[in-house]
Amino acid sequence: MNIRPDSGFGPLQQDPGSGLHYRLREQGRPGPVSARLLLLHGVGGNETNLAMLAAAIDPRVQVVLVRAPLALGPEQFAWFQVRFGAGGPVIDPVQAERSRQQLLTLVRGLQTQDGGTPARTVVAGFSQGGILSASVGLSAPLDVAGFAVLSGRILPELEPYLAPRTELAGSNGFIAHGRFDDKLPVAWAERADQWLDALGVPHRTQLYPIGHELSLTVVDDFKHWLAEPLSLI
Repeated sequence: MNIRPDSGFGPLQQDPGSGLHYRLREQGRPGPVSARLLLLHGVGGNETNLAMLAAAIDPRVQVVLVRAPLALGPEQFAWFQVRFGAGGPVIDPVQAERSRQQLLTLVRGLQTQDGGTPARTVVAGFSQGGILSASVGLSAPLDVAGFAVLSGRILPELEPYLAPRTELAGSNGFIAHGRFDDKLPVAWAERADQWLDALGVPHRTQLYPIGHELSLTVVDDFKHWLAEPLSLI
């Protein structure tokens, strides 16, 4: 899916600190950026994949469509390599950690541009993008106000990088997953929910009668959840 000229998104640009490429949808109202949402695509996609989701987001929010750093093919990118075996997905943990650090550097770089009052920031993504969202949200809750995992999971490999429980208590998570997901079975969402409970992370988990996809109901629920961590209520 290509970005149309009337979509409200600017050209692809590169963050000098992280090396990541992204497109910006500016706030619909003039003035300093006070709320920001980074949207992360899944494996094999690119930053345009979640443009339709971005269209549903409150115009007060600056939306950032981020391109994953690992090129798989023409207009196809990933946050880390993964293969699926009988025991479930097996990832390249070095690539996953590098992407987590790059994404966090991008978050901080954008906030530096905000001046004295950094914008409240949420990271959210679909599938592998949701995995990276959780990785940043759970390792750096002082940098992001919340994270959303849409048809994704939380990596067990993230455990050494988890923030202290006192910091995680101020975070806010949203887990959305299809009951009939044939790529990442719903058990991953159930595990994520249990892990967040154990960590004391405030969150909402919602299951839907869909597969590995987004639905209008998921988008609507995500949009309403987003208002709380971004203080749009």
